[in-house]
Parts: sequence; structure tokens; C-alpha cells
Amino acid sequence: MDKLKRVLSGRDAEEPSGLAEVIDSTSLGWGTRLKGFIACFAIGCLCSILGSCLLWIPKKGLVLFAVFYTLGNIASIGSTMFLMGPMKQLKRMFEPTRLIATIVMLLCLILTLCSAFWWRKAGLALLFCILQFFAMAWYSISFIPYARDAVKKCVSVCLS
Repeated sequence: MDKLKRVLSGRDAEEPSGLAEVIDSTSLGWGTRLKGFIACFAIGCLCSILGSCLLWIPKKGLVLFAVFYTLGNIASIGSTMFLMGPMKQLKRMFEPTRLIATIVMLLCLILTLCSAFWWRKAGLALLFCILQFFAMAWYSISFIPYARDAVKKCVSVCLS
């Protein structure tokens, strides 16, 4: 029976390797994964809210908003890695159905930080934050079956 379990789990060798033992010993339980998800998601929401509050600070407010909003989105994406695991999350992010949404979202995250730190263009940072919001929303609804089709239909009805 143990041999069948090893074969079905992908480990058909008689003795588990050192890497397999490390992977087994470092895997998180469901309760720990859920706590990690909640904590990381809460940090992401807190960063986004803090960024929105910092928007009203004179001179540096827009840059601080861009940075904290981007960090909030990164933490929110990272929170789902606790539920699925990092490799499964990456595989699902780059599936053909959400490949474009993932690339646009990651590009907007990078461009927001570049415009805030290196180019020092506050207006450009705000534009990339807006694009980041829409890209993140489109990426998020790609995980809900038929949600993108419903959004497309609603937009086409509103525009016509």
C-alpha cells in the first residue's frame, strides 16, 4: 500500500530523498495557510488604505500613494500563494486564459514603481496606479468562471 501511495504522489523510489523529506517537513497545514492568507491580505489592504491616506500629503503624497498602493497589491497577490502554494499560483497565473492579464498587471506594478522612484513623475505614477487597478481587477475576475464574459457584456451594453 505504501508503494502505491508513493507512486501516486510522484515519489516512486523506495527511499525518500533528502529533498522530499525537506518538502514534507516544511509544508504548511491548512490552518497555517489560512492564517498566512488572512495576515498577508490584511497587510495588503492596510498598505492600500495607507497609500490612499498619504495621497493628500503635499509634494510627496502622490509618490507615497503609488508605492504603498503597489506594495498593497503585491501583498494581496502574495496572500493567495498561502492558499494554493507558490508553484501552483505561478502556473495558474501564466495559464493561457490569464496570461495577458498577468503580464499587464505585473508590468503596471513595475512601471508604477519606476515612475515613482526613478523617473520621479507623479502624474505618470498616478496613471500607472489607475492602470494597475484595472489590470488587477481583470486578473482577479479571471479566476471566477464566466465573470470576464459578464463584464464584457455589461460594458458593451453600457456603451451602446
